[in-house]
Amino acid sequence: MAEPPRRARALFLAGVAAAYLAAFTSLYVQVPGLYGRDGILPARRVLRLSGKGLWEQLRDFPTLLWLGPSLGLDTELGMELLCLLGVLCSFGALLLEPLRDSLVFALLWVLYLSLYQVGQVFLYFQWDSLLLEAGFLAVLVAPLHLLSGGAPAWRPHDGVTFWLVRWLLFRLMFASGVVKLTSRCPTWWGLTALTYHYETQCIPTPAAWFAHQLPVWFQKLSVVATYVIEVAVPVLFFAPIRRLRLFAFYSQVLLQVLIILTGNYNFFNMLTIVLASSLLDEEHVGRSTGRSKRRNTGSWPPSLGSFLSVLLELSTYSLLLYWSIQYFGMEINWEKRLLESKVAFTYHEFTTWLRVVTLPLVGLAFLSLSWEILAAMYRCACVRGCFWKLWATLQWVIFATAAVGVFAISLVPFTYIEQESNGQLWPGIHQAFGAVQRLQLVNSYGLFRRMTGVGGRPEVVLEGSYDGQSWTEIEFMYKPGNVSRAPPVVAPHQPRLDWQMWFAALGHHSSSPWFSSFVHRLLQGQEDVIRLVQVDGSRYPFSARPPVYIRAQLYKYWFTSSAEGSHSWWRRQWVQEFFPAVSLGDPTLENLLNQHGLKQDKTPSRRPLAAVLPRVLRWLRQLCRPVPGPTIIWSLYLVVATACLLRALRRRRRGGAPPTRHKGPRRGEPADRGGAEKNGHVRRREPQERGESRACGGTEGCGDGRGDGRGDGRHGTKRKK
Repeated sequence: MAEPPRRARALFLAGVAAAYLAAFTSLYVQVPGLYGRDGILPARRVLRLSGKGLWEQLRDFPTLLWLGPSLGLDTELGMELLCLLGVLCSFGALLLEPLRDSLVFALLWVLYLSLYQVGQVFLYFQWDSLLLEAGFLAVLVAPLHLLSGGAPAWRPHDGVTFWLVRWLLFRLMFASGVVKLTSRCPTWWGLTALTYHYETQCIPTPAAWFAHQLPVWFQKLSVVATYVIEVAVPVLFFAPIRRLRLFAFYSQVLLQVLIILTGNYNFFNMLTIVLASSLLDEEHVGRSTGRSKRRNTGSWPPSLGSFLSVLLELSTYSLLLYWSIQYFGMEINWEKRLLESKVAFTYHEFTTWLRVVTLPLVGLAFLSLSWEILAAMYRCACVRGCFWKLWATLQWVIFATAAVGVFAISLVPFTYIEQESNGQLWPGIHQAFGAVQRLQLVNSYGLFRRMTGVGGRPEVVLEGSYDGQSWTEIEFMYKPGNVSRAPPVVAPHQPRLDWQMWFAALGHHSSSPWFSSFVHRLLQGQEDVIRLVQVDGSRYPFSARPPVYIRAQLYKYWFTSSAEGSHSWWRRQWVQEFFPAVSLGDPTLENLLNQHGLKQDKTPSRRPLAAVLPRVLRWLRQLCRPVPGPTIIWSLYLVVATACLLRALRRRRRGGAPPTRHKGPRRGEPADRGGAEKNGHVRRREPQERGESRACGGTEGCGDGRGDGRGDGRHGTKRKK
């Protein structure tokens, strides 16, 4: 039985903490402009007192912001407090391993869910739902040692909860690949999607311009590779052969890294890579970090099991290559010296295939989960002591039941990709999903369903004027505007207004009700809203006094070609007026605000009862106000990296951990049965390791202070004072 992936779990928990840190920090700098009393969509209009009790309000609308008035905080300051608490907890969890605790991740999940409930359209992105679902799984996966005073490095049932991370990754990637074909988007079916993607995505990077210059045959081949990685490779997540799982891991990492290089998708790609850590094992992570002993695999002739494993692995790679060539019509054009490809199946054939494989894939996943549950039960049976064996078994029952429950309700959003399979699910599963849907425990996914901007990237350009005759463009910090400005690199920060401006350009302004409120705030000269456009006031053309008139024009943008020899990154063409010229008090603007319920609330705000906390929050806001979001996020990451580097250098200078004195197995841990057995996991001891134990005089952590690779060196030992 394989060694428990303790280090893979540690990577997952640290990665979730890093994603939370980026999400809370990015949102904090935007709260006043988006949700403040004078923001675009004031959050206070979402939380309306209805005369219900606190528990009824939490049940109907689960958010901690209901507690704001008791602390003397309005809704805006309450959101800032939740963001700051999230930043503090996630920063601590990323910096200190003891804080990667189940209670800390539960607090982070509650904080982000509270913000999500009032975030409205600016927080309704798939990666926000993905973070909440991954954060909930972190609550189940993380150890609980803050209350217990130190839990084992790996509990017998941890493999079951960690498997749910792999299942989430499978649902995310498989659904993202399938929806590209079920949407009937002609660019995905014609394998030409990437010839448009780089210039039409929300906020491209400078590398996107260079990727856009690649030849068409290579772009088509890249789409084929995307299909293979997103549709075929995820099945290998449940493969019993570790090398196939590692192949699947590096395939997913490659795809996400390429997306990171060419697009600003905040923390989403980082979080996807974090989910992929569930495919790693202890040996591979330890070898990558230099903390694992290499297994003795040099025996010859190889065993029958090893031979069959290699044969199955090679057969899998061959089938992937054969199916890619067969179903995408790949052939070499020797005259043009390029590789041609095309979709060699019909929409009907694909939907028939999807109908056939959806429920069998669910069955495959259930078999994989059942194996993890049985393996965890075996580890419980190996625990030392009758009482501790019963305690481990009780935990196993609780967490195995929770895992099966999460798996069951996740089938509802997963089978949205094939409605016939969704209808075959037991009605009780649908009812259970409906009961927890507001908590975002499980969600449906499907990224890049359709490729927009085929005829040119639509872009809304705001213009302001004092006299209604001469107009000046209002340039945003991140989204395309000035054709001579290079695309920015802003990830993992997400400028949520810029993202919504991208969505607004895809339709009529009436489809984006918030846009009227945005124009209204700019006419009023609201500083918090202006900082969403430009943090540096000197770059805002109406910093001296607000414009009298504002209008919006719709343009089509394209990347320039390397053959043009232009010094500009973009070229553009005017299409039509997007929003008419309006001023304060204009009937058109007033009607739009009233129609969408965005008329300014003139109800006076309540005086805070306790003035200390609001003053502290406003002081912190003043400190962060002139600093852009990406700078704050990367500064926090740099502090963590520096602290980890100093810690590693200090450990190396000391030559490892202090010498330790051997103790017998702790209560609740399995006895030593001639092998390395811990927390219910049995592993044969290699002859070399037995020799090392004798050479160390019976102590653990000899030499480099990292033990024998069975744990983190903290359990079963005692440091000398």
